[in-house]
Amino acid sequence: MSTLSSIKKPVEKDMAAFEDYFSKTMRSEIPLLKIVLNYIFRRKGKQMRPLLVFLSARLNGEICEATYVAATLIELLHTASLVHDDVVDDAEERRGALSVNALWNSKIAVLVGDYMLSKGLLITVEKNRYDMLEIVSEAVKSMSEGELLQIQKARKLNIKEEDYYKIISMKTAAFIAACTACGARSVTEDTDTIMTMKDFGENVGIAFQIRDDLLDYEGNGLTGKAPGNDIKEKKITLPLIYSLEQSPNSKKRHILSIVRNKKKTKAEITEVIEFVSEYGGMQYAELRMNQFRDKALAILDSYADSEVKDSMKEFVFYTTTRNK
Repeated sequence: MSTLSSIKKPVEKDMAAFEDYFSKTMRSEIPLLKIVLNYIFRRKGKQMRPLLVFLSARLNGEICEATYVAATLIELLHTASLVHDDVVDDAEERRGALSVNALWNSKIAVLVGDYMLSKGLLITVEKNRYDMLEIVSEAVKSMSEGELLQIQKARKLNIKEEDYYKIISMKTAAFIAACTACGARSVTEDTDTIMTMKDFGENVGIAFQIRDDLLDYEGNGLTGKAPGNDIKEKKITLPLIYSLEQSPNSKKRHILSIVRNKKKTKAEITEVIEFVSEYGGMQYAELRMNQFRDKALAILDSYADSEVKDSMKEFVFYTTTRNK
């Protein structure tokens, strides 16, 4: 199975240099801001999104300062969205550590998120990269609309399969597509190349999110979120959508009544997980995930063989086989 360290190989030096570049851009004279930013970035995750920026750039040309600008913008906006998400969800933990809102408070978390957003915008303006700003702003707009659409659908619990794809395309896939498009844009002005990489990112993003939703039903204890978390939050994802469509009406009504409840017992959550398993929701979601994975791999096949192409293929397989 692919690991992120093996995937990073072709851009390892650039990723290391990016650490310095990024930390220089995040200097502030405000003591509280310094402390909070230091806390956030010391606990940085797998950095999959900046990695995608560098790999996409390398696949299509030579990495340059514009690539660092793109990766910085992506990392800042992604981290800001996580900090804001924790406030919205009233989450006390992020990546196994206390969230910013739990350690300080929601007001500070929102302000720090706003600071990171504005810093990302400023960097692109300073470096005159309005092209990247446009790509990422489109993605953030799409993510906000997708989140609101999901909330609207969740209220009535009437999410169909096409709604599900629309929501995850607007949310997860839009931002991953922005990573690959910005990476390509940092090294080429060719519109077809940028669109090809955007298309690649979109397919990877959809496959990534389906895998994420599958993890919620697998419950292996490694995911960083408890099994059945989506069920608790009334999130109806592909495994459940398919199972509901396959089940008799009486069963469907019963399962939806459990999902609708604000407070669910462990036994009820287990019942929903077992229902999804019984009606083939897991297998179906995996089948659809692999179709998007294969679309992404087919896009890479148009490129000549290289170490970076191999890494990108590994990245695609990693997103669809990861356990957390």
